[in-house]
Amino acid sequence: MLTLGVNIDHIATVRQARRTVEPDPVAAAVLAELGGADGITVHLREDRRHIQDRDVRLLRQTVRTHLNLEMAPTAEMVEIALELKPDYVTLVPERREEVTTEGGLNLLGDFPRYEEVVARLQGAEIPVSWFIDADEAQIEAAGKTGAKFIELHTGKYADASDEEARKQELALLIAGCQQAQALGLRVNAGHGLTYWNVYPVACIEGMEELNIGHSIISRAVLVGLERAVREMKLAMRGEV
Repeated sequence: MLTLGVNIDHIATVRQARRTVEPDPVAAAVLAELGGADGITVHLREDRRHIQDRDVRLLRQTVRTHLNLEMAPTAEMVEIALELKPDYVTLVPERREEVTTEGGLNLLGDFPRYEEVVARLQGAEIPVSWFIDADEAQIEAAGKTGAKFIELHTGKYADASDEEARKQELALLIAGCQQAQALGLRVNAGHGLTYWNVYPVACIEGMEELNIGHSIISRAVLVGLERAVREMKLAMRGEV
């Protein structure tokens, strides 16, 4: 059954705008789970622009579903993950100047190091997912690292300018999912998914989890987080 991971980074973004104590992403995680979230996702960035070390430690103690820690494949972050022991880690590209993650990680750029990162994390029984584009070479490389999962970057699909372009991007996601499964990889997806474009991605056979943040948190500002999560679950089933 397809599940929903709710990314609560933007709760922390609001808090950090004033360098205060609210809203608390730990409280947000509780509300998201009450609304039906199947998992909680947070990205601990190197510059700590939103989620803080304190947050991930408290979330590890309080999340009742599963905790997905997004992070860059750096020595610092690997050590934090080894200490924290999240339910799984999603390794993502990261640039200080970007507003949000802009695309999938290029696994061909530093393959030996990436392979070593996977070995260290999964040697500690922390499953690894690579956040990559639906590209044949990247998916093949992900399989060779020994990772358990990939998360397909859906940003190009979400940003498609017209229906024809959207269909083309969806076809690439479907093909990527099929290729990954043939390699023994489990498949998640995320980035830019909204209440209006999520259903076709949710229908991809073999897709296990969608990680969605901005759209849910944006709606939560108006209707509350529990309701926003419930409505996304409905959208994933094509019921809204």
